[in-house]
Amino acid sequence: MTMPVGEPAATPPPMPDMAMDQHDMAAMPGMTMGSTGGAFAIGSGTARLPGAEGMMRGLTLTHDGGWMVMLHGYAWANYTDQSGPRGASEAFVTSMGMVEASRGLGGGARLTLRTMLSLDPAMGARGYPSLFATGETADGITSLIDRQHPHDLFMELSARVDVPLGGGLSGFLYGGPVAEPALGPSAFMHRASAQYLPLAPITHHWFDSTHISYGVATAGLYGDRWQIEGSAFRGREPDQHRWDIETPALDSWSVRATWNPSPNWSAQVSHGRLHEPEALEPGIDEARTTASVQYASGGFSALAGFAVKNRVPGRSLTAWIGEANWNIGRHHSLFGRVENVANDELLPDSADPRHDRPYRVSRAELGYAYRVPLGPIEAAIGGSGFVTAKPAALDSAYGRRPAGWTGFVKLSLGR
Repeated sequence: MTMPVGEPAATPPPMPDMAMDQHDMAAMPGMTMGSTGGAFAIGSGTARLPGAEGMMRGLTLTHDGGWMVMLHGYAWANYTDQSGPRGASEAFVTSMGMVEASRGLGGGARLTLRTMLSLDPAMGARGYPSLFATGETADGITSLIDRQHPHDLFMELSARVDVPLGGGLSGFLYGGPVAEPALGPSAFMHRASAQYLPLAPITHHWFDSTHISYGVATAGLYGDRWQIEGSAFRGREPDQHRWDIETPALDSWSVRATWNPSPNWSAQVSHGRLHEPEALEPGIDEARTTASVQYASGGFSALAGFAVKNRVPGRSLTAWIGEANWNIGRHHSLFGRVENVANDELLPDSADPRHDRPYRVSRAELGYAYRVPLGPIEAAIGGSGFVTAKPAALDSAYGRRPAGWTGFVKLSLGR
């Protein structure tokens, strides 16, 4: 996993049993690869990021047994105020802590173990206010609408083995009881372009909602500039019980191809068939297709993406996203996100004539953060504001021009 930063990544300490030749480097997730001068870095799961974003950094520990252990995480205190009949004001905290341990296995092979946890369930089953966000449930009976669901306590429990195959080609196996399949771009909380955006994308369930899947097995082949992979995983989204580990299954599949033409660029196309992803829509599968491009250079990172989810049986719904972050010097960051999505879950009352009709809505957010490096910890203080656009048919539910702002303090281990 790569934590986005504005400065070049530091060289990791040497590992006792690992000769750092090109084959070992190619087998180490998160390292820059091969002769291209760092064509890619590893994001969430097995997703690739531009190499210019650098490898993940946090608190690094080494052991005589050849293990390298990386600690990383954040705690993010927020207050949001969102207008209109469905708006709300609320304070909430999001968090993530990760431990990653890796070691060489000989012959250039490498094992990586990763545990990622979140205390998001402590904010309550309904999560936090987010106008036009939909997806998952707080009680197993009704859908969450205009709320962003909390992430589960267990965000990842995975293992990965990379093996060089010769001729610049490597292969890997990845998976675990909680992991991320090969579908969509790197999850939003692990993208440099979303580093300081306090609210989750309203397009989350079009692009990267599978980043917490209970049961994943992925196999892939890669070189410096490309990667092809396929996954079997459980398609059902996490339920309302956020503190437990749900029963893994392999009832869905996905494939993804990624191209890194240079250290500044990463592009992916992916497709998956999800078995009954929505707990409240039994018998309805989903075919999801995503495409995205990411760019990074110096302190600037950006993403643009398109996705379509086709309910089987049912209609197809499309979404667009663009986001960017610019770290200006040592202390200042500007960031923003623009989204447009066709959503048919905004009006749950079956007696409403607008129920189950798709409405295309947009949300644009812009913000600023002041960053203070404190050794291995970074403090960021900032805020953002958003405006929305929607059809007039939704005025009675949302008001004419719903908008909102969010202030935050973020503490991160690793920068």
